[in-house]
Amino acid sequence: MQDSTLPGTRDAAGIFRPPYLWVTVGTCALVFLAAFESLAVTTIMPLVSRELNGGSLYALAFAGPMATGVIGMVGAGNWSDRRGPASPLYASVALFVAGLLIAGTSVTMPLLVAGRLVQGLGGGALTVALYVLVARFFPGQLHARIFAAFSAAWVVPSLVGPFAAGVVAQVFSWHWVFLGVVGLVIPALAMIVPVLRGLDGPDADGQPAGNGQAEETAPPWALGRLGWAALAALAVLGLNLSADAGIPGFPAATALLALAAVVLALVAVRPLVPPGTLAARRGLPSVILARGLASASFFGAEVYLPYLLIDQYSFPPTLAGLTLTGGALAWAGAAAVQGRMGTRLPHRRAVQAGSLMVLAAITLALATTALHWPAATAIAGWVLAGGGMGLLYPRLSVMTLALSTKEDEGFNSSAMSISDSLGGALSLATTGIVFAAFTTPAQSFAGVFAFTAAIGVAAAVVAPRVTTPAPPAG
Repeated sequence: MQDSTLPGTRDAAGIFRPPYLWVTVGTCALVFLAAFESLAVTTIMPLVSRELNGGSLYALAFAGPMATGVIGMVGAGNWSDRRGPASPLYASVALFVAGLLIAGTSVTMPLLVAGRLVQGLGGGALTVALYVLVARFFPGQLHARIFAAFSAAWVVPSLVGPFAAGVVAQVFSWHWVFLGVVGLVIPALAMIVPVLRGLDGPDADGQPAGNGQAEETAPPWALGRLGWAALAALAVLGLNLSADAGIPGFPAATALLALAAVVLALVAVRPLVPPGTLAARRGLPSVILARGLASASFFGAEVYLPYLLIDQYSFPPTLAGLTLTGGALAWAGAAAVQGRMGTRLPHRRAVQAGSLMVLAAITLALATTALHWPAATAIAGWVLAGGGMGLLYPRLSVMTLALSTKEDEGFNSSAMSISDSLGGALSLATTGIVFAAFTTPAQSFAGVFAFTAAIGVAAAVVAPRVTTPAPPAG
């Protein structure tokens, strides 16, 4: 909850006005660079793999950062609850930069993968530290706007990242796709440093506490949660590898291994999220669960939409990719609209509407595949899906902070990020298995969209539970 004496509780003049301007620009720049790097690597990795003869490690270069990111999220959340967001933010940026430097100077594929693992560790921690920074510095009435800005900062790289990475790799070298970002991360962090100096280790009054007092009141190091995070990371990694490699000649064994990995991931994630999350308990647990289900349904379907247009409708790759651009623009636009509406758009209504929009879009993609409808149906639907995500994603972030106290902002922020990351990772790996399970492409696409639509139904069911019923009058 927001303390009236904290720096962020001054009059809400707007996120792009003093005293919030440079913090807004710096945090959005960090989000932008993390998103750009994630998308840029997708463009250059085929070239990197060919040059470094690393085809056998190709999948690991993508799955590895996603897995280590879970560990970073838990560590940063615990650290933020103990000492505030400054120290974990510095550490996460240092790890992110170290990973970029290792990957950018790699001459072998194993070394590049090692850099990606370090980069993922820092990127996961960075997300959580930034959420806690928002909670500590910005007043509650500005949370919807700053998270809308974060959404835009994450979406914009999807428009320019792949193209820019291709140009850099072609004109200079793929190494500079990693190394070039390093020179931009440091100035972005520098914009936030003046504010961070007053946020590390605050006491109840928002003022820096002495070391003894801070250690006495701080929650303990949650080494057990770090262990569970490592186990969840291994499960995600194992699921991705089983989806990519499989067991030749034994599809049933591959499916059983995948199922075991999913079960292990769900068991491991329980201590990392609020009690009752997997049971969709009303309030914060359902907020966290809704984030994971939305991520799983949207991203699980999105990666197959261009594939569908190219394979079944003979679209050129460039035109097929524009479908995702439409969804990304709708996401950014809807996020901006909900940010400006603020409390005029109730949280529950935003999450419900967003969930139903995503479900409707995936259903249209399924119908397009199964009934051979025109491709325009699925394309228009994906603009609807992007709008739905723009409505619900920022609102779930706002609700997570609103339902947190200073003592558990880090834990709850990491829980939301973990749900987001694991939801997408598990869905992407499982859709790979579903796609490979059918004999014809049309059946495979229908199977993927049916699976992600089922997740979308679950998200729509959980959405009304993100708020608790008002107590009876009298």
